[in-house]
Amino acid sequence: MTDKIIVFSTCSTAEEAAQIARKLIDERLAACVNVTPAVRSFYRWKGSIEQADECMLVIKSSRDLFDRLRAELEKAHTYEVPEVVAIAVVDGSPNYLNWIDGELKAAGV
Repeated sequence: MTDKIIVFSTCSTAEEAAQIARKLIDERLAACVNVTPAVRSFYRWKGSIEQADECMLVIKSSRDLFDRLRAELEKAHTYEVPEVVAIAVVDGSPNYLNWIDGELKAAGV
């Protein structure tokens, strides 16, 4: 098991997704953020089944930074209840995991 995590979130526009991605990377809370532009989401909201076209954020970070990452993402997000879920990275390429460490280093990891 590593200390790395993948955090998932969605945004209503590509512009918002790009803004959040750049903010997280600039603050070294994420080493990389992938933005998938065409995701259709179905969910229950305030008693009704809804659907929306969204952008998916796939954020590479570490467990130590999750609380700060979550707070910054929620602050920057336009949704009332943004998705912020983290999945543990069990293992990975040592070179890639070391690269993530290097990108997060200034944040105190």
